[in-house]
Amino acid sequence: MQLAKKIKSSFKKRFNKNPLLVASPGRINLIGEHTDYNDGYVFPAAIDKYIIGAFSKSDDHHSHIWSMDMKEETIVDLKNLKKQAPGRWENYVLGVIDELNKRGLNPGNFNMVFGGNIPLGAGLSSSAALENCVAYGLNKLFKLDLTKNEMIQVSLQAENNFAGVKCGIMDQFASMNGVEGHAMFLDCRDLSYSQIPIQTEDYQLILINTNVKHQLAGSAYNKRKEECNEGLAIIQNDFPELNSLRDVGLQHLNRIKDNMPETVYKRCHYVIEENNRVIESKSAIENKEWKKFGELMFASHDGLQDLYEVSCPELDFLVDKAKENPAVIGSRMMGGGFGGCTLNLVQKDSANEFIEQVAQDYILEFGISVYVYPVHISNGTQIILSY
Repeated sequence: MQLAKKIKSSFKKRFNKNPLLVASPGRINLIGEHTDYNDGYVFPAAIDKYIIGAFSKSDDHHSHIWSMDMKEETIVDLKNLKKQAPGRWENYVLGVIDELNKRGLNPGNFNMVFGGNIPLGAGLSSSAALENCVAYGLNKLFKLDLTKNEMIQVSLQAENNFAGVKCGIMDQFASMNGVEGHAMFLDCRDLSYSQIPIQTEDYQLILINTNVKHQLAGSAYNKRKEECNEGLAIIQNDFPELNSLRDVGLQHLNRIKDNMPETVYKRCHYVIEENNRVIESKSAIENKEWKKFGELMFASHDGLQDLYEVSCPELDFLVDKAKENPAVIGSRMMGGGFGGCTLNLVQKDSANEFIEQVAQDYILEFGISVYVYPVHISNGTQIILSY
């Protein structure tokens, strides 16, 4: 892997040591958006775009972390961790250290060089990949004996508590546990999951990046979680036995509709329907009913656009163009929203024509270009070179 060679070379030049190398992938989500923090179901997969980190123990009293892509270094006093500005890359690294310290594991000082080819702001979870990379690398380097599930929790809490993004567990889980050629049907309540082979036959999964960057640490993402919690609290006044929106049916929601603000009702309505779509999608994919799955993708986008209101004109434009093209049987926005990518299920023999047409239409409409990435499903976070 060319990226790994570059990271290793940069590390040896800076620190004159042979490093431990860890590769941690980004992820797609076939369907099931904003359901993870509501104890729901999701359907993610790791992809062959990575954060790669090189690690060694440090010989001095500080940790030295170099971002090859940003060409920035941070020198860290592990006993005095300081949050940086929202969205800064340092928060994802420092957050992992902070969570390890909270657990009494207290890793020693280390050197790290990292870089990646996960497009930033594309909704492919570069932040979760970085967190997992750091957790996995420090676990190996300092022999912390954490399980994968424990490392996932460290990464999740780093993003929630230090980076300030109130996300659910899907991104970290998918990046850590990916299996090549499979997507995982994940129950975000108990973390049980099954690996489902993805054999798309005559179709191809294609990501189209709007090149509009969203900022998950912004207020909109966290606001959606607050609205879901508000809706659940109202529902529990009448149905106290329901523990999360995962347990709520439309019959419950419609019984108390008049007691709920319209916006909160819409958020809950979307989550209930999206959970059902994930369950239907599992059956469709297992039975290779790709046209049915494509219909569920389109329905998912409609819900994200109209009920959850996390889409944007650029995403809607790409999905509308996909709907107009007979070669595309499914399309939806993917990720937190407000930019990033659409995921498209396209007939293989017509994929190039679709890409060329939509790219041309998009630049005419918005004056910016799209980036296109065919999807290749990969293995999860792993050591690629022992030191």
